[in-house]
Amino acid sequence: MAAIKNETTIKAEPGKQELFITREFEAPRELVFKVFTDPALIAKWLGPKDMTCKVETYENKEGGFWRFIHTDPKGNEYGFHGVTHEITAPERLIRTFEFEGLPERGHVSLEAATFEALPGRRTKLVIQAVYRSVGDRDGMVQSGMERGVNDSHARMDALLKELSTN
Repeated sequence: MAAIKNETTIKAEPGKQELFITREFEAPRELVFKVFTDPALIAKWLGPKDMTCKVETYENKEGGFWRFIHTDPKGNEYGFHGVTHEITAPERLIRTFEFEGLPERGHVSLEAATFEALPGRRTKLVIQAVYRSVGDRDGMVQSGMERGVNDSHARMDALLKELSTN
């Protein structure tokens, strides 16, 4: 099996309230940012590969509310929501993120996504997520987020290739 050219890394150091998700894409920064912030495009790549994503609400502005629903093959729904705090296109997006499936409400993280232009029309995406506690961070990691992140990035990569050739 061939190695993946651009692998996603998730770094969650023991005892810290944050984690970092890093991935490089073979697409220009403006396109990666667009795919990350356009509701019609988000629904095409976000979430595990065996689930569908519905963008219920996406107010693409500072102070705007967003909510996504992932549905598995059995019809189970998993909701995620938050508020956008900053949009600096195409460099940065800051928003809150809450997975509604954790046992207790209030496990909110603050995510800062940076989009770095690299040589050769490539982009490095780094997401720093800061949680209220180490326990909240660990709960998110244990919820299966790694599978969702890896599947999402693979799907985003395929979408970027499709959009780049059109």
